[in-house]
Amino acid sequence: MDKVYRRFFMAVSIVTVIVFVLGSIYWFGNFRDHSLNQKENGHLIGMSYMTMNNQFYEILNAEIEERIESEGDLMILRDPALNSERQAEQINNMLDDGIDALIVTPVDWQEIVPVLQRAKEKGVIVIVVDSDASDDTLADCTITSDNYDAGVKAAEYAIQQGGEKRFVIMTHNAAKSGIDRVRGFKDTIAGHDNISVVKEAECEGQLELAEPAMKEIIESGISFNAVFALNDLAGVGAVAALEEKGLVGKVDVYGVDASPDTKAMIKENIMTASAAQFPSEIGMTAADTLYRLLNGEKCEKQILVPVELVTRDNVERYGVDRWQ
Repeated sequence: MDKVYRRFFMAVSIVTVIVFVLGSIYWFGNFRDHSLNQKENGHLIGMSYMTMNNQFYEILNAEIEERIESEGDLMILRDPALNSERQAEQINNMLDDGIDALIVTPVDWQEIVPVLQRAKEKGVIVIVVDSDASDDTLADCTITSDNYDAGVKAAEYAIQQGGEKRFVIMTHNAAKSGIDRVRGFKDTIAGHDNISVVKEAECEGQLELAEPAMKEIIESGISFNAVFALNDLAGVGAVAALEEKGLVGKVDVYGVDASPDTKAMIKENIMTASAAQFPSEIGMTAADTLYRLLNGEKCEKQILVPVELVTRDNVERYGVDRWQ
């Protein structure tokens, strides 16, 4: 019996050693592979968008992340979740960690200024994406969609459709991108007596805020037959409220983004149109600009990425199952 036990424990010991050796090979092999992607004295890049609760920023960031990894550099990504104080705290922590560059979408275009000033004082490269900061001198480069033109294109299409339109506008007044889109829309409809704005509602560009805001407007008895939403999340929130009240198809809904969900709704005639943004292009442009600046090259201070209007007539060209 003792011999049986000795053989059993010897077998267990051998298996344990084999597992340990194989595990060590796997661990150190993987560790070596990861380290090979990191260059000596590499750069540390900090990234902070308004929120990661938006696929737009996931796609934009993926392009930047891929480039950073291919260059052998390191990155820090923080999610402020639409909280400007949290964003400032997170960026200050990144500055303390010694980042060489910061890519940021301001939650609040004015409140971001002090932390960007600190970044510049520390010699950190600053690239602002998607939505401007109030002091554009603090950014080495600002890369956004042509947000003003997004509002213009939506308004021009509304005018083209003819008839009297009474618009509710869903806003995000802390974000320069939202401000510019609404301004472009209002400037374009000015002077057209058959088009008016009967109500504006703040929703921070979020579905969960836009839906109750739209319900409240409907229940208040305000007469309207069209909605312009600063982005598609707000537009989808508005549609959800309209659907609950049996108003889908009776109210035109315009958005900005042309996200896959919105394009599907445009195809089904639930939404009217959306000004398409191109997050992959913004991300690739930001990544290219980042490494040009890190290499000491000069770059444009402002880069505007054109937008295109998606309607039921052309939605198939953009594809309803993906971002353009």
